[in-house]
Amino acid sequence: MKKFKFIINGNQYNAEIVSVEDNIAEIEINGTKYSVEVDKTMQPVKTPKLLRSISVPSTDAHPSIAKTSSPSAPKGTGTIKSPLPGVILDLFVKEGDIVKIGQRLLVLEAMKMENNIESDKAGRVVSISKSKGDSVMEGDVLIVIGE
Repeated sequence: MKKFKFIINGNQYNAEIVSVEDNIAEIEINGTKYSVEVDKTMQPVKTPKLLRSISVPSTDAHPSIAKTSSPSAPKGTGTIKSPLPGVILDLFVKEGDIVKIGQRLLVLEAMKMENNIESDKAGRVVSISKSKGDSVMEGDVLIVIGE
C-alpha cells in the first residue's frame, strides 16, 4: 500500500503498510510483519489531495520592469501585445498621448474576465492597432509606443 523510511535514534527503518481493515493495520518493518491495533476505525481516503505550486502570472510583475522592449531599441519604444485572445472592451489612450510605466491603456475581456493592460514603458502613443469591440488573438500588436 504505502512505503515509508524512518530514522529513529540513528537506526533506519523501512516500513510498509500492507493492509488496513477496520482498526487493525498489517505493517511490515524491515521485513518483519506486525499487526497493529489503532484506537479508532481508520477510513481509507477516497479522494486524493491535489497540491498545486503557486504560480505568478507575468502580468503581476512590478510595473517599473519593461517586458517587451528589446535591448537594442531606444528606451521607451516598443509594442504592447495581447497576452490572451479576447475582445477589447475599452481604450483609455489615443494616438499622441504621453503614457507612463504602469498606466492603464485598455481593458481586454478574455475568458469572461476583464484584464487591465498596462504600459510597461514610458513614451508617446505612436499608433493604436485595434479599436473598441475588436477581437484580438494572443500576441497581436495592440499599441505602439515611441519616444
